[in-house]
Amino acid sequence: MEKPRATPRPAASKKLNELTLLYQFSNTLLSTIRLNKLTHLILAVLTSGPAPFYERAMLFLLNEKSGVLQGMLGVTAETVEGLDIVVGTENPLSSRLDISDEVIAHQRASEFCGLVRATRIEVDENCSVMRQVIVQNRLCHVEQIDSNDCPACGSLRKLGASVFAAVPLLSREKNLGIIIVDNPRSGARITPDELSFLQLFASQAGMAIENSMLYNRIEDANYSLRDAREQLIHGERLAAIGEMAANLAHELKNPLVTIGGFAGRLLKALPAEGREYHYADTIVREVGRLERMLADILAFSSKPTICYTHCQLGSILEDCFDSCAVTLEDSDVILTVSGLNQPWPVLADAHQLKQVFLNLLLNACEAMPDGGSIKVVLQKVSLDKNSVMVSISDTGGGIPPGMLAKIFTPFVTTKHHGTGLGLAIVNRILLNHNGTIEASNNEQGAVFKVTLPLVE
Repeated sequence: MEKPRATPRPAASKKLNELTLLYQFSNTLLSTIRLNKLTHLILAVLTSGPAPFYERAMLFLLNEKSGVLQGMLGVTAETVEGLDIVVGTENPLSSRLDISDEVIAHQRASEFCGLVRATRIEVDENCSVMRQVIVQNRLCHVEQIDSNDCPACGSLRKLGASVFAAVPLLSREKNLGIIIVDNPRSGARITPDELSFLQLFASQAGMAIENSMLYNRIEDANYSLRDAREQLIHGERLAAIGEMAANLAHELKNPLVTIGGFAGRLLKALPAEGREYHYADTIVREVGRLERMLADILAFSSKPTICYTHCQLGSILEDCFDSCAVTLEDSDVILTVSGLNQPWPVLADAHQLKQVFLNLLLNACEAMPDGGSIKVVLQKVSLDKNSVMVSISDTGGGIPPGMLAKIFTPFVTTKHHGTGLGLAIVNRILLNHNGTIEASNNEQGAVFKVTLPLVE
């Protein structure tokens, strides 16, 4: 025997209320874009008022990739009790629906909403409910869940749904999700008229949700476009600054050479014990430092001409060892090398590769002012193709952990007198040679690993 509602309505009056509510909801769609607010309005319409259509309403959105219905919102008549969602003029047909942020927060904080949001329903075609609502896109009225083995029905049973109606949220033949309604408190059955109203209402809700999603995508695309434009403008400004710096460095180089030359001549003519000798020596040293900084800036800002030839990496490294032999001896640094005698054929610009390894060796020396050791190891590795890895490790204490991730970024340096361009230039040279460089620390110091493809 069908149980009556607590507040029966005359059929004509109920039909009029339903049509008025649908019209008001249609007006609301023109003024509500926020998806969060829209979902609350949809379920509030179904569960609010002195004689609500349903005692509970749940909304699930479909994840097409995973085939899972994700619980988004659950509302009961208690969480919207006393809510007047109709605002506007006295004429109901010119009114629209609204809901306050306070009520939204109250609904989301409810225990039932938490249960719904934690629910995931697998879309299984073997489940009669899922097949009818998701696959066939038809309303499903369940008088009693009688399947104990179906995971989807088990998820609904955990929410206390045994007699319910599930309707698809459709938009342009696309299923966005489902709305589930029931009356667990009174046990009142859902009538055919209420099912018809639910289907009409869900069709409008589906279009509203899709419009909100599309609007959000447009907003996201607009933000991305704005960010890309700002980055482009920022890049153009940096390029202009870089060009200006390169031109300035080039213009400063000639007068610095002149100043350094005359200071050097003056230094030779002055007695070593005089105060003037100390002044001239300071000028020579500082001019030399400025010249090295300008050379780094010019090397980083200019586009290098690369002359690729077949060469032996071992020969390039031996030239580097010879070039920094005096520096190693003066710094009391012991160099050990292994794997150098094997053939390591590479296609490269020998001059630029020498610049790479000289920079790494001299950096290692500077990290050990009181002496230490440098170990260079060459070994074959297999990546996309056969490659050679040159590992250069020192005993200088290592790189600060916070600097490891940005050590190859321009103008980042651990030295008090450096430009921060040396390793950035090294990284760019290796990228031009299809190689890589990695920095890490071991127990004693820093380790740089350079990988270059071998010529087959």
